[in-house]
Amino acid sequence: MAVKIRLRRMGSKKAPFYRVVVADSRFPRDGRFIEEIGTYNPLKQPSEIKIDAEKAKKWIANGAQPTDTVKAMLKKADIIK
Repeated sequence: MAVKIRLRRMGSKKAPFYRVVVADSRFPRDGRFIEEIGTYNPLKQPSEIKIDAEKAKKWIANGAQPTDTVKAMLKKADIIK
């Protein structure tokens, strides 16, 4: 089972809101997920990023691969180097 840390799109049309989730890579973007570890709101100035650092580090230690976008967000939040 390939586990990814990725964004799940929420919100309405032209007003996106994302949840950072841990999900099996075989499931669709907005489909089933294992655990929610944070949120991302690109509409606020500056963008609002809230991620539970302990959960993110635990999942990365267990082999979950963050997507490129989530990896950049984790670096910006000083969770990974």
